[in-house]
Amino acid sequence: MNAFLAYLLLMITGGIISAFTGRRRKLSAFSGAAGLILGSLGALTVAIRPLINGRALALRPAWPLPLGSFAVEIDSLSGFFLCVIFSMTILCALYGWGYNAATGKNPGDRSAWLWLSLLAAGMALVVVARNAVLFLLAWELMSLSSFFLVAFENGREKVRRAAWTYLVATHLGTAFLLAMFVLMGAAAGSFDFAAFAAIQGKNAAFLNLLFILALIGFGTKAGFYPLHVWLPEAHPAAPSHVSALMSGVMIKTGIYAMIRFVAISGPPPAWWGWLLVLTGAVSGILGVVFALAQHDLKRLLAYHSVENIGIIALGFGLGLIGWSCGSRFIMLAGFAGSLLHVANHAIFKGLLFLSAGSVLHAVNCRNMEKMGGLLKVMPVTGAAFLAGSAAISGLPPLNGFVSEFLIYTAALLCVLHNQTGVLIPGIAVIGSLALIGGLAAACFAKACGVVFLGEPRSPEMQNAHECGLAMRLPMLILSAACLVMALAAPFLVPALCAATGNIAGIPVNPNGGAALMLKTVTFWISAASLLLIFLLLLLAILRICLFRGRSTAKTGTWDCGFAQPSPRMQYTASSFAQPITNMFRRALDIKTSGILPEEFFPGNASFSAHADDTAHRYLFAPVFRAVDRALACLRWIQEGRVQIYVLYINVILLILLLFAL
Repeated sequence: MNAFLAYLLLMITGGIISAFTGRRRKLSAFSGAAGLILGSLGALTVAIRPLINGRALALRPAWPLPLGSFAVEIDSLSGFFLCVIFSMTILCALYGWGYNAATGKNPGDRSAWLWLSLLAAGMALVVVARNAVLFLLAWELMSLSSFFLVAFENGREKVRRAAWTYLVATHLGTAFLLAMFVLMGAAAGSFDFAAFAAIQGKNAAFLNLLFILALIGFGTKAGFYPLHVWLPEAHPAAPSHVSALMSGVMIKTGIYAMIRFVAISGPPPAWWGWLLVLTGAVSGILGVVFALAQHDLKRLLAYHSVENIGIIALGFGLGLIGWSCGSRFIMLAGFAGSLLHVANHAIFKGLLFLSAGSVLHAVNCRNMEKMGGLLKVMPVTGAAFLAGSAAISGLPPLNGFVSEFLIYTAALLCVLHNQTGVLIPGIAVIGSLALIGGLAAACFAKACGVVFLGEPRSPEMQNAHECGLAMRLPMLILSAACLVMALAAPFLVPALCAATGNIAGIPVNPNGGAALMLKTVTFWISAASLLLIFLLLLLAILRICLFRGRSTAKTGTWDCGFAQPSPRMQYTASSFAQPITNMFRRALDIKTSGILPEEFFPGNASFSAHADDTAHRYLFAPVFRAVDRALACLRWIQEGRVQIYVLYINVILLILLLFAL
């Protein structure tokens, strides 16, 4: 563990050097990126050991902080999440190095690399902390550093609003966590996680209250609907490599903490699983529906994070249901599918945000309505975005298909279990996953088609260019990882079994029982993926052979009688999605405006549609307006005279003295 902490210190040191050398742009960027990459590589070598040999690493040095202890540990569950955190940090740091150099937005900001290093270190500390006080300090470090990264371009009012929305949301979530840890500490007599095991003997009402507090507190960070409102604001505002790290990795700390809470609290009642399945279904379906209605490319990707967090919750909920009913098969398939989707989502969501960043740096625009034809000038970015789109849509032979198939397997096992308490959530998960998959495929058909295919809609699109090597390399690695994770799934089963055993406190034999079933399922998925790749390669070779020696000519596309098709004839993002979004118009609350064509030969016509986030509009905005009105009644306290403030202090001191007596 000493080496692990030393590597975290190396990351932060690189950030500090970068902050102090901010005027020397190249040195600043190099020290920040190098510190993150080297520190993450070293920490990754330590974190992977418990996954391989099953032995946890722990450290507990003396720490004088009241109620706290510097208790840190890496077990198989922490190791799994740390591998995801550090792998993505390495690639995002490399991309950020190229991104900042290409956009030129970093020279005036000396602290960007420092905040990024603190974010990575904060996420790692959250995962290894074994004391509530240390956990909350790491949680705050992670939240505050990401706040400053969201506010990176704080010259724009929209960015400032997004940053404050994120700060308020994250601290509301922390307030629920504080209440949860205080109750757990009072019940256990200590704030160490090891002592929290004493709550397992408490009554059901107490445990249920803790679960609700945990669900709200950690669910706010994870982005469960309707607690997700900060997510579509913050992720588009941050630089693209930060968006990739926040969306692909940081929100998973909420999932990790939720899993750790369940592991501490012992065998769960079935309704915890039911509630997570319901939350996952609502988050997944509404997340992808809101994504369909977006025109902003990064905002669309942010809503897909809500969708995928919903898929992770579906698997997690099934795992809890399997645990509560004593079915190891359902429990293992549910937890394993959920954990594998955590890793897979980090890969393909990171890839999509990095690709979106490449588009943004090339055309300086996020509005898909103005894009088009970028594949011709940005072939690497286009191919990477296409790979990420197929993976996030759960299409074979890529990694999203494997993890979703494991969750399908858990749901099918629930149906075969043939008990009402297990059957209904199983059917609900199958229906929800099928709907989410179909809508996600439609959404990314829209994004890929509108952004990369067709004709450029403006000179800026026509003159776009491919990004540099430092930005292309992480995209290529993540594209390859989408394929490798699908083919290597059977080899990941032992690590998934070890992490699952850690959750339930039950040793899982990776070579027998439920684990063997999981290996068999993943083996056949990987074999089918390999066969599909082989068939695609065979078709490509066949095409080359058929055209060899023949003359080919380029000609215009059949254009329905129009002699000169123009970009105005192409589908826009709004027109492509309109048939689907119309079906969900009550949930989306779409506002439209424009001039529609009414004659046979219409003149100018326009159409625009905007979908508000209904959770923000109808749930949080009225609550905050009511709080604002209530607090306005107390404005008389702010007199503006020093004498009055001194009087306030004296009165408070007097009350405290009387209370002490």
